[in-house]
Formats: sequence, C-alpha cells, structure tokens
Amino acid sequence: MREQYRSESFSEDSLAADPMQQFARWFRQIAAGGTLHEPNAMVVSTATPDGVPSSRTVLLKMYDERGFVFFTNYESRKARELAANPRVSLLFPWHPLARQVIVTGSAARVGRQETAAYFRTRPHGSQLGAWASAQSSVIGSREELVRRYEELSARYPEGEQIPAPPHWGGFRVVPATIEFWQGHENRLHDRLRYVRETIDGADGADGADGADGADGADGDAGSGAGWRVERLCP
Repeated sequence: MREQYRSESFSEDSLAADPMQQFARWFRQIAAGGTLHEPNAMVVSTATPDGVPSSRTVLLKMYDERGFVFFTNYESRKARELAANPRVSLLFPWHPLARQVIVTGSAARVGRQETAAYFRTRPHGSQLGAWASAQSSVIGSREELVRRYEELSARYPEGEQIPAPPHWGGFRVVPATIEFWQGHENRLHDRLRYVRETIDGADGADGADGADGADGADGDAGSGAGWRVERLCP
C-alpha cells in the first residue's frame, strides 16, 4: 500500500514569519481545493496526569494569533483530562495535499461570552444535542439519548432561543510548537517546525490566558511572538 508523494517544494525561504500565518495559507489552500471533507477536522490528543493518552477527531472552529479553538462538553473525557493536564496535541491530516500540521501546546477554557456567541451560531439541532448528550458517559441505549433530545425539542421548538449549557464551552490551544509536514518522493519529506521562544530565549511557556476575544479570522495575522524554525529529519 505504498504511494509516492509528488509535491511542490517546501523550504525555509517559503515560510511565513509567523506560524499562524503559515497555517492560514495552508488552510485556505486545502479548503479551496474541495478535495477534503471537513478540512477543519483535527485529531485532539490528551493525557491523564499519569500519562494515559486518548485521541478523538474534533472540528476546529476558530483560529487567530492567540491559538486554535474548539468546543466540547466540559464533562467529557477530553475536557476532564485537560482540566487535570492542560498539555495537548492537535493533528490536521491533509492527505490530498500530502500535508500534515502538528501542534503542541496547552489548552485553557475560553470566556463564557465567547462560548455564548459561538453557541448562537450553531444549528438548532446541534444546540439541542449539546444539552441532550452527557458526552463520554455510559448510556443504556440510543433510545434513551433520542428521548432526551425529543424532550428538549419540545421544550425549545425551532425559533426558540436556547441558552448555552453551563457544562459546554470552548478551549483555546496556545501553541508551543507548530510543525508543517510536506510529503515528498522516497520518504524525503520536509518537516519544518516553529518553536515558541520567550523573551530570554527559552522555549515557549505552556500557559494560556483563556480571555474573551474575537473569533479567529481566516486571513494572515501576526502575533508578534518570538519563534525559531528548525528542520527535522523525515
């Protein structure tokens, strides 16, 4: 099941000064190409404090110079693990362009105003689903889940405003590293990694402020953060 990757050149000279600018470039390309269903799908990997990992696919909903935002049930497995251990990895598998983007960093909750603003943009059924599903908990049957949904649908008919659940909201992943992987023939892939640096030159901190802010833009945006770029062997 081997495949030769035949891709355009990818070098340090072609990189944007800031990794979020570079991410925006690649994201626009994969989204405009129409070859990948849900290009904002990413694998989110978390771990317990003693190192037991877990992964799942989640949809990226915003990004800007502050980081990457997704929304979830705060009582889910990933949210509970992030509460105990905020270190996280994101993987964007963009196979049609023989590309990957790998992010490592730390996650913190976004503010409730930001969560409520996004929740209002969701389809009515998705809003109901956020209330109906006690994500990651054991349930007796699908019928039980559907019954919860139908009860909520009767309580909040189409057109009725639904409040954001208190147990549901966003996480912002503040990157410490962002790796851009471009596949090439003979497994001589390009791997260019941005590493965040602090003022004194040390590697980037894990912290995230979780403050309210504007939704992520699809355009290039410079953060002013200090970054160095390093090339990795494939």
